[in-house]
Amino acid sequence: MLGSETTTSPKEASSSVADKTKIKSRYFMVWRWHFYAGLYVVPFILMLSLTGLVMLFDDEIEMITYHDELVVLPESTTLPASQQLDKIQGAYPLGAVTQYIPSKADNLANKFDVRLADGRSILVTINQYNGEILGEIDRSDSWYQLANNVHGTLLMGQWGDYLIEIAASLSILLIITGVYLWWPRDNASKAGFLKLRFSSMRLFMRDVHANFGALFSLILLLFLFSGLAWTSVWGGKLVQAWNTFPVYYTWGDKPESNLNHVDLNHGSEKELPWNLEQSALPESSEHIHGATIRPVADGSDVVAEKSIGIDAVIKQAKTLGFTQFKLFLPQSSKGVYTLAANSMGGDISDPRLDKTTHIDQYSGDVLVDVTWDDYTILSKLMAAGVSLHQGDVSIVNKALNTLFCIVFALVAILGCLMWWIRRPYGKTRIGIPSKFASDGLWKTGIVSLALVAVFFPLAAVAIILFGLIDWLVFKPKNELIKC
Repeated sequence: MLGSETTTSPKEASSSVADKTKIKSRYFMVWRWHFYAGLYVVPFILMLSLTGLVMLFDDEIEMITYHDELVVLPESTTLPASQQLDKIQGAYPLGAVTQYIPSKADNLANKFDVRLADGRSILVTINQYNGEILGEIDRSDSWYQLANNVHGTLLMGQWGDYLIEIAASLSILLIITGVYLWWPRDNASKAGFLKLRFSSMRLFMRDVHANFGALFSLILLLFLFSGLAWTSVWGGKLVQAWNTFPVYYTWGDKPESNLNHVDLNHGSEKELPWNLEQSALPESSEHIHGATIRPVADGSDVVAEKSIGIDAVIKQAKTLGFTQFKLFLPQSSKGVYTLAANSMGGDISDPRLDKTTHIDQYSGDVLVDVTWDDYTILSKLMAAGVSLHQGDVSIVNKALNTLFCIVFALVAILGCLMWWIRRPYGKTRIGIPSKFASDGLWKTGIVSLALVAVFFPLAAVAIILFGLIDWLVFKPKNELIKC
């Protein structure tokens, strides 16, 4: 009827107030955990972004640094790889040649990896046209190796790996809470949704931080998950172990070595596919072919006299469909030749063309041949993800990854600046978002954080620590701060 008024009962009004209180409580609880996660994660985001930029431009940095050692004048004919190998071995009589890397262009030199007596690994470059040894590239002293070591272990070995895994795991919590805070719920949150406000510096920084962080959140998740797969606990124990070849793929009756594929890698470089790292290498059957072991002074043995040789393997590689590859040389009488063309190792850009082949050093028989078709679904996703992660797919991929690194660093820095502006002045408090009491909401928070901890075990350590600090040090307050 005209003139009638809608009245609200005290019960409905009380329910409405309770609902608003619960919404505010949830918001501040999420904001509080977003703050705690950021407190730990931000330094790592900055470190990973900066080292990632260095690794993205490794080829360009190497070319500038080692131009004279890498560039050659193309000629009509090249020396056989065996003659190049002889020259390298002659120049380094006490070293062990572990790898041959043919050049990717006619004007670039071939490379041989030499493991020196002191344990260092160097790349020796050689002019494939006249056999001149051009110089050395110390693999342990390159910009890439330094950035890669910091990126993966903070130069702290296993403990650094754990700290980075915690950071990557908490970054997922940071993203989830950040997207929740960014999503519009009321007029205040809608005001800065997908737009930038210039009325104040704090609002502008908030809008850049929230919008860029949320819009690039899926990209960051791709980086995080592809990176987490290399970590010790979540990757090595929970994911990689269930997607490596021994689970569903065996070498048949071929003998297995005590070494795994990961042992072929040089330092922290990932040259073999992720899903092969924990798989045992096959062995050459030297006793079948009547080969003899030739011992050396240190008590080890070297390749037996009847090895088919590097030239035969390279010729075989062409018949097997390899174009660009790395060739790992056998290091014992039972070792194998390993041809590897993998996107993870930067040999090729298309992971669907991945190919790893082990060849008996005496008979030339193909012992194991692993291609993209043999990968599990998760292994395929990992191979594709790492190619994108490393910017190897195309120049566009590389340019976008450069942009992503800059955006991630910018979002992290703005988060710090926003905290600095918002922090209480003249007090010992550090500006943690206030709590807002609401019955039962703590249960939702605990269940949510428990799920994160279950899927990412090392994150549980940080979550428990932050939870104890939050409970014991920062007492609940029923006051709200401006947001």
